[in-house]
Amino acid sequence: MLAPGVRGGLRVDGDHQIDPRRLASALVTACERAGVVFRRAWVERLSVGGGRATGAVLADGTHLGADQVVLAGGSLSGRLPGLPEEVAVPVRPVKGQVLRLTVPPVYAPFLSRTVRALVRGSHVYLVPRADGELVVGATSEETGWETTVTAGGVYELLRDAHELVPGITELPLTETRAGLRPASPDNAPLLGPTALPGLHLATGHHRNGVLLTPVTGEVMATLLATGELPAPARPFSPDRFTRTGASPVTAATTAPAHQELPA
Repeated sequence: MLAPGVRGGLRVDGDHQIDPRRLASALVTACERAGVVFRRAWVERLSVGGGRATGAVLADGTHLGADQVVLAGGSLSGRLPGLPEEVAVPVRPVKGQVLRLTVPPVYAPFLSRTVRALVRGSHVYLVPRADGELVVGATSEETGWETTVTAGGVYELLRDAHELVPGITELPLTETRAGLRPASPDNAPLLGPTALPGLHLATGHHRNGVLLTPVTGEVMATLLATGELPAPARPFSPDRFTRTGASPVTAATTAPAHQELPA
């Protein structure tokens, strides 16, 4: 299915993919079966008392008390009301537009594996799903909190994907979507305790949030159970910016822009 103009590539048989929607649904089901109680409401603010985090207040006024709080609010993590001034959550939104096409049975099999490529300096990927869906992504745009699907974004994705796999022009375009990745100043995760006792961060994963779900869960579980951040996660502690004297605001303006959204 590759265009004749493709100059070369690597076949990686061990490459795998994750469907974020199916994974999220499976995780919720597994948690519910394990006895986890979900409160499906927006958090109004963080509760702070006695110099430490004590829980959260929901939009309906309900107060949830907790000895330890994990802030995992994606690109909105730094906007949580109630955060003390000394607690920096240097996360910025990075917009990504993604397309979903459908492979009709008459065209199957279309692609049997994920294809990632560099086209005119831009990254593009095509991810075939078992149900006939084909995901094409993704743009990387430093446009603040704007989440509009644009004609330019759709055009660029289709143009680059067509240059790689010309047959996509025959497929129905079934969904266009834009989301916001949470990106730290160095585009690496923020994992671990903050300057406020009892408050921990699990955010800033940029384009690898879904792929880093298992290790993030293990890291935070160990931290909550033992009070110690595992050694492999220490380079990603939120205090790395204050340790080095780097300014999160300055660093954010110079961080390299990645081009992908998790497949």
